[in-house]
Amino acid sequence: MSLQFTVPNMACSACSETITSAIKAIDPTATVSADPKTKQVNVETQASENRVKEAVTNVGYTVA
Repeated sequence: MSLQFTVPNMACSACSETITSAIKAIDPTATVSADPKTKQVNVETQASENRVKEAVTNVGYTVA
């Protein structure tokens, strides 16, 4: 499943690494592209959209 969402409070490469790690914790095979400049996160995963968004919010980020 391909997901795309905006994370308005992702500000730097460390933020994108934290988000990537959180998503890979629930799906180690996920492909994650998080760009702090555009605030966009693209995910190719087998996990549900709700689980992915929950993983991101659990590490302190907002999903728009």
